[in-house]
Amino acid sequence: EGESGSVVVQTAPGQVVSHRGGTIVLPCRYHYEAAAHGHDGVRLKWTKVVDPLAFTDVFVALGPQHRAFGSYRGRAELQGDGPGDASLVLRNVTLQDYGRYECEVTNELEDDAGMVKLDLEGVVFPYHPRGGRYKLTFAEAQRACAEQDGILASAEQLHAAWRDGLDWCNAGWLRDGSVQYPVNRPREPCGGLGGTGSTGDGGDATGGVRNYGYRHNAEERYDAFCFTSNLPG
Repeated sequence: EGESGSVVVQTAPGQVVSHRGGTIVLPCRYHYEAAAHGHDGVRLKWTKVVDPLAFTDVFVALGPQHRAFGSYRGRAELQGDGPGDASLVLRNVTLQDYGRYECEVTNELEDDAGMVKLDLEGVVFPYHPRGGRYKLTFAEAQRACAEQDGILASAEQLHAAWRDGLDWCNAGWLRDGSVQYPVNRPREPCGGLGGTGSTGDGGDATGGVRNYGYRHNAEERYDAFCFTSNLPG
């Protein structure tokens, strides 16, 4: 929630969770600090955060005119639950829909925005080709996960998998271009004393996610950590 003007946007704390093929509501409501304002002439815009300073358009509404963009066409629409509701209904959720979304409300010269995080139920799994370990550039890791009906896992998804017990001694690419691996049972040379790799979130001699940082994605080669979400049924 923010207060950059007299229009105030409120979104859900934490995150909303769905699965591939499901339908989810990204909650967003707005109101005015001054009761004299109406809801006519309000522009509602949803974007997805693809990088810290980069966004891709998802959906825009201005009065009766509505438009969805790209892969969201035919899948995204406003919930329309009365005045002040800017919530977005997203149908047939895909693996690529995972991430953070911004709900922006603009009225004349006033605007405010809030964030909603969409998480997916699914599983993280390590992958390496038959030819051996540490054979994949970043682009090759992306293609390999797609061939396994998945996408590269995010750092948050890998950390959640580590909390659930994932233990894997080989470093792999993640969606943000970093290289990490989860260790629940430190041992030589896998995250134990004297092991290689820097310590990541929760990482120490008792276990954690080891983080090699952001690597040269066209030159260096590692394994991959993929994520997939089962279709219902």
